[in-house]
Amino acid sequence: MLTLIAAVARNGAIGFKNKLLYWLPGDLKRFKALTTGHTIVMGRRTFESLPKGALPNRRNIVLTRNNSFTAAGVETFPSLETALASCRPDEEVFIIGGASVYAEALPLANRLCLTLVEDTPPEADAFFPVIDTSEWQVVAEEAHEADERHAQAYRFVDYERWTGPGPQAP
Repeated sequence: MLTLIAAVARNGAIGFKNKLLYWLPGDLKRFKALTTGHTIVMGRRTFESLPKGALPNRRNIVLTRNNSFTAAGVETFPSLETALASCRPDEEVFIIGGASVYAEALPLANRLCLTLVEDTPPEADAFFPVIDTSEWQVVAEEAHEADERHAQAYRFVDYERWTGPGPQAP
């Protein structure tokens, strides 16, 4: 199973200057719950944005064309194709960024676990790829209002690739 997981603003923005756009403790908790015990794949710049390096209790894969790049607790691969080839068929793999890795992985993905943030940031330089809604169906959705810990309202929306016969049901 290949899953893309991201927090996405109304305009598709996911980052600015190699940093997340929003601090949403509920989103971070969900990210940890979904990815712990599984494989996460990210680009080198996304890895370098992690405050403490490799995320614990996960197989961390970093994509980089820099053959001399090394970091504790990670495996490196020169391409998404070679990274995915290193995964077992039954391994649950999460793509965690950045924008170019999401764009490359989207056609291969079975599932999207998105946090849709009810906001448009003033600045962004990284964007999630546009989703063709005819290829995906919503299988779960959970709304959260802004509160003392979350400056923005947000929704967890899980999609699965549409595989049914004929057109997708409305």
